[in-house]
Amino acid sequence: MIEHPKILTPYDKREAISLRVAAEIAGRSESTMRSWCQNHYIGRRIVGGQWEVSKPALLMLLDGDARALRAYLQGDRESDLVGAYFRRANIPLPHNERA
Repeated sequence: MIEHPKILTPYDKREAISLRVAAEIAGRSESTMRSWCQNHYIGRRIVGGQWEVSKPALLMLLDGDARALRAYLQGDRESDLVGAYFRRANIPLPHNERA
């Protein structure tokens, strides 16, 4: 388990999607998405308590790519492993915050 998962960090609104949109992509319910956010760290609550989901992290989870998701949660935003999901989601890669 990652002690301080870096979800939507650095924050970029282009990466964040709502629970509803995430549920549509995954073919699941919003309550399932909320559970996945809590259990798999693919989203976080923002101001006002609303959940936002990282689209690349959701794609990693749906693909069963635990290695990419672990790298993402550790702050990797530049490797080919993680970058492939940002490109797939049409999201520019943010500056790597791991250093």
